Amino acid sequence: MKRANPTRQRLAALGLLGVPMLTYPLLSLPGGTFGGIPATYLYLFGVWAGLIVLAAWVAERGK
Repeated sequence: MKRANPTRQRLAALGLLGVPMLTYPLLSLPGGTFGGIPATYLYLFGVWAGLIVLAAWVAERGK
């Protein structure tokens, strides 16, 4: 059986890390507002942007 390359394994691990961070129990933790924006929205888009940045970093580093 052929082994997956390390970049692919890291991206899969990043996806598996992102799933629990974007599910209900963690998504419900931030409360209140920050500058009129609900903290839940800031958390959601912050985690999303962080996952995108990390995925780009892993993909570029693998070349």
